[in-house]
Amino acid sequence: MKEKSKLGLHLPTDPRWVNLAEMDIGEILIDHAYCEMKAASNCISLINANPGRKKLVDELMPIVTEEWGHFRMVLREMDKRNITLGKPRKDEYVNALIKFQKKGGSPEERVVEKLLTSALIEARSAERFRLLSLHISDESLKGFYHDLMVSEAGHYKLFLQLAIHYSEEEKVRSRWEEYLSHEKEVLESIELRGDRMH
Repeated sequence: MKEKSKLGLHLPTDPRWVNLAEMDIGEILIDHAYCEMKAASNCISLINANPGRKKLVDELMPIVTEEWGHFRMVLREMDKRNITLGKPRKDEYVNALIKFQKKGGSPEERVVEKLLTSALIEARSAERFRLLSLHISDESLKGFYHDLMVSEAGHYKLFLQLAIHYSEEEKVRSRWEEYLSHEKEVLESIELRGDRMH
């Protein structure tokens, strides 16, 4: 049985993923760029849907700026390699997590579902950035991904703390475990691809 990751994820990424990603580093950089763009958009959507939740607005405003900054950083790495952005890709992983969200319920329950989904995406991103920072052969990208790993791990914790703020901790922890179990099943059911960050 595989151990849980330090981020609490129930299924560590298959070590072969970095090798697959290195086969065409341009493809993983393109997908990463879109992930950062979507992360910024997600925070904006959360703020737009919850303008009266001051703590959420205050905490997520800086994340919007940070995620957009990450998007620009990835674009700079692409420019160094003469890689253009290309078309966005369907994100099978994220779509499966969104489908798992409980529909209906109170406004508080709905925002908690969105925050837990966001926390999980950030946690998985941090885990994969860590793998790239340790094992990618491109030395210039090792430090790049190490810094991003630290940032994403902080975002994961923030989203989880916000979920607890807007609900009861015991309920959030219980639902979080359900999300972690579901995410494990999702990863086991989709193809391991080197051109996808998730």
